[in-house]
Amino acid sequence: MDIDFQHHLPEDFSDDSRVWIYQSSRLFFISEALQMESMLTEFVQNWKSHGTPIKGYANLFFGRFIVFMADESATGVSGCSTDSSVRLVKEIESAFKVDLFDRQSMAFIIKDKIELLPLSQLQYALDNGFITEDSLYFNNTVLTKKQLLDNWIIPVKSSWLARQFSVKG
Repeated sequence: MDIDFQHHLPEDFSDDSRVWIYQSSRLFFISEALQMESMLTEFVQNWKSHGTPIKGYANLFFGRFIVFMADESATGVSGCSTDSSVRLVKEIESAFKVDLFDRQSMAFIIKDKIELLPLSQLQYALDNGFITEDSLYFNNTVLTKKQLLDNWIIPVKSSWLARQFSVKG
């Protein structure tokens, strides 16, 4: 599986640009992804904070993760502008019948595919070798462009999961 996503990110955004990641409960169909692309593009073109345009970016990665980015070096993102992005995510949820707010579902690359695992089953998966310390995990808790580049797709042993669960070496 090709996990090289970095070349899709805007180079002219500050490393401190804020990032929000929404993980879908299922893979989007190509037709949905194309429809969503226009929704995300339109949103970013009109994204404002107190009437001032936000230097923003949004994209669907791996057919499953919606990533928003705002470069605050020009305009800060207010609560209202963050709320507007959340409204769009809720619209996408409704339109495509997916869950984008489930924080109890973890995404891993297993056998060259992205698989979701409920947090409650993670220790079982680790104990039985379905997930190992070297399995790649999508760390959706990243907050900046730099963190997205460096720490979004990381081995389980390098994530917060290793501190919370018994990970065998």
